[in-house]
Amino acid sequence: MCGKEDKLISIVVPLYNAEKFLEVTVRTVQSQTYQTWELLLVDDCSTDESRKIALRLAKQDARVRLICQETNQGAARARNRGIEEAKGRYLCFLDADDIWENDKLQEELAFMQKKQAGFVFTGYEFADETGRGLGKIVTVPEQITYQEALKNTTIFTSTVMLDRQLIADDYIYMPEIPSEDTATWWQILKRYGVAYGLNKNLVKYRRSENTLSSNKWVAIQRIWNLYRKQEGFSVIKSMYCMFFWAVRAVIRRV
Repeated sequence: MCGKEDKLISIVVPLYNAEKFLEVTVRTVQSQTYQTWELLLVDDCSTDESRKIALRLAKQDARVRLICQETNQGAARARNRGIEEAKGRYLCFLDADDIWENDKLQEELAFMQKKQAGFVFTGYEFADETGRGLGKIVTVPEQITYQEALKNTTIFTSTVMLDRQLIADDYIYMPEIPSEDTATWWQILKRYGVAYGLNKNLVKYRRSENTLSSNKWVAIQRIWNLYRKQEGFSVIKSMYCMFFWAVRAVIRRV
């Protein structure tokens, strides 16, 4: 990536009505043991105080940048805007309500360099709405291929790190479809072959209890549409992949 800063990690956060969690999330980035980063807060026309909070945080720390979308365009376009603006060789994604352990960036970058990999991800823990870990930690495989990822959506967006010298931005830009992050991991794996998992709990995935049931049904519909529409699979192949996806999804949450 000509012109990209070789040691800089760019962190893209799509931002929409996240006033309740945003400041805590940003503080977990500022508390990282690895400090060579930029944080791109891409506000997608929030209607709450998110933009105001983001602006205040950006004024306090020059590494924090607020980018404002002119119209509400969804998470995929917000992330893609962040990718376009990113100056770093390395790229991470962080959802506005998730939490990183203090050594997340340092541990993951060292792992990436050891593996000489372009795509790595880590384990994570489910957390409640307050950010308290629930003790349910998702372990990840040492590596995963495209065919394996179709049946195991264990790659969680807030755990991913990409090396833009090894993976072209064209494959990182997210399609404007539901579950755009999963579709992106598949398109990268189809092109580049493998991603490596660091089996350490370095992220807390905050979930709201009152939305879990609806989220399960939405997730099923989205993954099914990825198989059928994005990947163009037959009904039989989609059902085959869906079976293994569902089993692993249940195991992660038990």
